[in-house]
Amino acid sequence: MEMMRRFALLAFALLLALPAAAAEIKPAVLYAVGQKFDKSFNEGAYEGAMRFKAAAGGEVLEFEPTSPAQFEQGVAALVRRGATDIVAVGFYYAAPMVQVAPRHPDVRFTLIDAESNQPNVRSVVFKEHEGAFLAGMLAGLAAPSGRIGFVGAMDIPLIRKFAVGYEEGAKHVRPDVLVLTNFIGNTPAAFSDPSGGKELARSQIERGAQVIFAGAGTSNFGVFQAAAEMQRLAIGVDSNQNGLHPGTILTSQLKRVDLAVERSFQAARDGSWKPGRVELGLAEEGVGLAFDAHNAPLVKPEWRRQIDAARADIIAGKIKVTDFTKR
Repeated sequence: MEMMRRFALLAFALLLALPAAAAEIKPAVLYAVGQKFDKSFNEGAYEGAMRFKAAAGGEVLEFEPTSPAQFEQGVAALVRRGATDIVAVGFYYAAPMVQVAPRHPDVRFTLIDAESNQPNVRSVVFKEHEGAFLAGMLAGLAAPSGRIGFVGAMDIPLIRKFAVGYEEGAKHVRPDVLVLTNFIGNTPAAFSDPSGGKELARSQIERGAQVIFAGAGTSNFGVFQAAAEMQRLAIGVDSNQNGLHPGTILTSQLKRVDLAVERSFQAARDGSWKPGRVELGLAEEGVGLAFDAHNAPLVKPEWRRQIDAARADIIAGKIKVTDFTKR
């Protein structure tokens, strides 16, 4: 009897020592309005989901809305298909999330680019201003005239974070720089209006801008086209867009939506997922600039050294970049 008791205790101890099995989850992505393969925000989310799929196996469910009003419909469709974890990509899903998340208390939601205080929602936001500061430095260095531009989709706090950081970075290397700033529209449609982006970019170039930072989703394509036609430089955003117009795109400010999606699904799988705010900046490799073969001829080695030094100083707290949303 004593031997059996000891054997049972040993077996129980060995069981406790075994690593916990990964949780069975069914991940899903509810994209922002627009193209999934947009070379920008949505495509970053897709890439993160596919990396998780490659590592964990199984499938990743998807829903592509044609308007923000389809959020509730999209969530319902994904839940019917068995989704346990839903990443919602877009700031405009914050308002409907307040009503939708409580209806599905067993679903873990991750909201990208906005915040929600629901107990089953993780809110991932970015320190766009830190990456934009570096983009502004590069623009200031690459513009002999001292005139640069910023074309944003909408005049909202999220886009102003880019604009303010960009201007501060440019003035860090050139205090007399002039930044021309324009916004395409006042609805989410502004993120998918290449013709509007092109028109504003042409206007800024005609006023002397030599580098234009495009912070406008697929409207960026119009900005890039104008820069290429008028032989000026542009800066991309969110994903690495350097290869879209080689010789025209000075760099791209990366916003690692891919990491946010991949890490959220992985946390759900390994049991470490928690609701609440998650902020990704330079220190977390959530933002940065893209350097590759496409823009190597455009970026002087000395500029890279200045960018790298500023990046380290921002992480260390030696350079303070203004967060427009916290003014």
